[in-house]
Amino acid sequence: MKGKVYIVGAGPGDIGLLTIKGLKCLQKAEVVIYDFHLNAQVLNYINHDAEFIYAGKRGGHHTMTQERINQILIEKASQYKTICRLKGGDPFVFGRGAEEAEALAKEGIEFEIVPGVSSAIAAPAYAGIPLTHRLYSSSLAIVPGYEDPAKKESLIDWAKLATGVGTIVFLMTIKNIETVCQKLIEHGRSAETPVAVIRWGTRSDQKTIVSNLKEIAKSVKEKEIKPPAVMVVGDVVNLREKLKWYEKKPLFGQRILVTREHSSRGPAYRSGRLDSSRGFETLEELGAEIIEFPTIKIVPVKNPGDLDKAISKIANYNWLIFTSANGVKFFLKRFFEKNIDIRDMKGIKICAIGTKTAAEIQKYGIKVDLVPEEFNAESLIGSLIIKSRGTTAAQDSEHELKGVRFLLPRAETAREILPEQIKKLGGDIDVVTVYKTEKPEVHGKRLKRFLKEEKIAIATFTSAATFKNFMSIMQEDAKTLLKGVAIAVIGPVTAQAVKEAGLNVNIMPKEATTEAMAKEIIYWVANKPSIR
Repeated sequence: MKGKVYIVGAGPGDIGLLTIKGLKCLQKAEVVIYDFHLNAQVLNYINHDAEFIYAGKRGGHHTMTQERINQILIEKASQYKTICRLKGGDPFVFGRGAEEAEALAKEGIEFEIVPGVSSAIAAPAYAGIPLTHRLYSSSLAIVPGYEDPAKKESLIDWAKLATGVGTIVFLMTIKNIETVCQKLIEHGRSAETPVAVIRWGTRSDQKTIVSNLKEIAKSVKEKEIKPPAVMVVGDVVNLREKLKWYEKKPLFGQRILVTREHSSRGPAYRSGRLDSSRGFETLEELGAEIIEFPTIKIVPVKNPGDLDKAISKIANYNWLIFTSANGVKFFLKRFFEKNIDIRDMKGIKICAIGTKTAAEIQKYGIKVDLVPEEFNAESLIGSLIIKSRGTTAAQDSEHELKGVRFLLPRAETAREILPEQIKKLGGDIDVVTVYKTEKPEVHGKRLKRFLKEEKIAIATFTSAATFKNFMSIMQEDAKTLLKGVAIAVIGPVTAQAVKEAGLNVNIMPKEATTEAMAKEIIYWVANKPSIR
């Protein structure tokens, strides 16, 4: 028996262009061999027990030779592994996927080709340039601007290409752009033919320049356009001014760092259920590129003794208070693991802090009795008294909650204000830890590079833990790396952690949700001052 290799095209950059089949192959892979020219956020989808092998394949700087990549594919398949060979764009469009498939076929190793969206198609589309149009072009050629120097002669028939095709798309052509343009003109293409060059097509730093065959090489040099870039030659380029859409999005050019555990494509997405928060997803829809770098990992408490004890006497409580969606999930998970009948909760009132927490409770078919209008201890206590006693709170009374029993499942580290207030008013409260946050084992090399190159516009922190862990992961460079970045936070505790680190908070919503944060980010971008 031998393993199986999936040769998968990951698309040109926009992570949304990864195909469903490509995603499924990633999720079941035991070994992932990946290239430079793909969005590294794709790796967030992968089973993290998988073995990761970086193959490089960056223009002019190959970490591995093609022969070595072929050898590794064969070696891993011989160990009965499921392998995903992850390539940028499409593996069969100048991606050398055919050479890898040939090597596998020679060894009798099973493989599948999973096509990807080629940059030859996607970059022009995101620049507003259709490659065919019944009034402008009915033919298309995709051509390499660079050929293997080992070839004895070029396989490109320049005479036929120059005048026989309506639209020509060149890949890997920036270094040879002057020669390519000269050859087209020499073989009959008009020097006035419109030309567009698109760098980093489909990404937040996409840059498009338009000129003609005679002047484009000069423009590329003046604008300092470097690889990777796609060049489009033909009259269809003239449609760009009418059809450009991506660069018009209000958040185009904004790369936003997300440090929470679950963003729009976190573990919940990978397990087949979209995260309930649409905040960061909204930012993507408006043109921002989301960089996921989780700095916290949420795990159940290791010793659930106190939790199990509380669950065993659940019928004795009058109120069950949830302060977060995670508290709901981990509490009910343990509740069902203990094989307790949900009907034992009959008569217990449920309080949820925040609409997100309430929504998580309702997913289990459980009614929420109280969602305080304000997310603070004072407002909650007043609401609890009214719901428990049917009267408003007396400010000088110490017995408003006497005889009322509360259970508060929460995180390992949390503020003590609420439990203390309940006790002060005569209530009985059991506080049990159901989950805790840990700093994941992550490496920030790529993120550091993005920050140093000023490619991150906004960094978001949804808790003090996400910020403190970020600072720890970035080590001594952390403060310097964030100096030119707008910082968005949820809640005063997170804001205080940022200030104590000697940094400024630029964005903080009134409501503690990612949707509210997203709205504030949109407003800030539209009216932002320069912070660099």
